[in-house]
Amino acid sequence: MMNDYIIRATDKKKQVRAFAAITTNLVEEGRRIHNTSPVVSAALGRLLTAAGMMGYMLKGEKDIITLQIRGDGPIKGLVVTSDSKGNVRGYPYNSLVDLPLNSIGKLDVKTAIGNGYLTVIKDLGLKEPYIGQTKLVSGEIAEDLTYYFYNSEQIPSAVALGVLVDRDWSIKKAGGFIIQLMPEADEETISTLESNLKKIHSVTSLLDEGKTPEELLEILLGEIEINDKLPVQYHCNCSREKIKKALISIGLKDLKEMLEEDKQGEVKCHFCNTAYLFNEEDLKEIIKELS
Repeated sequence: MMNDYIIRATDKKKQVRAFAAITTNLVEEGRRIHNTSPVVSAALGRLLTAAGMMGYMLKGEKDIITLQIRGDGPIKGLVVTSDSKGNVRGYPYNSLVDLPLNSIGKLDVKTAIGNGYLTVIKDLGLKEPYIGQTKLVSGEIAEDLTYYFYNSEQIPSAVALGVLVDRDWSIKKAGGFIIQLMPEADEETISTLESNLKKIHSVTSLLDEGKTPEELLEILLGEIEINDKLPVQYHCNCSREKIKKALISIGLKDLKEMLEEDKQGEVKCHFCNTAYLFNEEDLKEIIKELS
C-alpha cells in the first residue's frame, strides 16, 4: 500500500501554490480507532486530510492547527488537529451515524453534518491563537474550506477532498488537494486553472484510479515544481501528564465526588481512545495539589 504523504508545489510560473496528499492509511487509522460508520468515516477522513495539508502550511516547529465543525446534523461535530510535521489526529462527536446514500448515490456527508460553523484555530506560539470562523456553506467540507480561505484569509483557493469507503467499511482510498492563487497570478494562469478544475468531476475517482499527489497537481497545473514532500500519519501525543492536567481542570468539587463515589477515575483520550486510570492514591494526590 502506498505510504501517506503530502507534497507542496508551485506551477511553472510560480503563480499558484499547491498542496496534494494521499492519506489512505491515516484515515483508516482514524476509522479503526473511532469505529466510524461509512458516512462518518468520509466526513472525518476529509477533515483529517485537510488538516494535514493546512498543518503543512504552518511555519513554526511547534505550530498547531485545529479544525472544528459543529453542525445540527446527526454527527453533531468533528474536531481535528495537526502540527507542521504531518502528525494528525481527530474525532467525531458521534461515530455511528447511518444515513441513506444521497441523490447521486454517494455518502451523504452534507446531511450528516447539517448547518453550522467551521472554526479554524491556529496556535502559533503567540499569546492569543488566531481564530477564524465561517458558516458552513455546504457541509461537504471541501467547499466549506474554500469559503473559509476566501472569507477569513482572503486567499482564492480550490479545495478537493475524497474518501472512498470499501464494502467492509475500511478505507480504500483517501486524499485531496488545496490550490491557492498567489497575488501575482495573471489572467492566463487563472483561466487555465479554472478550466482544469472543471475537468475534475471527482477527486475520489482519480484516487481510485491510483493517481498520486504529483499526478493530481499535474492535471490541474501542467508542469509543476515540487518544493517539498512530507510523510503524514495519524499520531496522538497524549500522555498521562496531559490527561492529568485535563483532570485537574474539572475542579475540586468533581474530583472529590469522583473519589468518594468511585474511588478512582478513568479518563479516555478523545483522539485515540487510550484510557488512563487514576486510582484512589492518584486522586488524593491531585486533590491535595489543588487544595
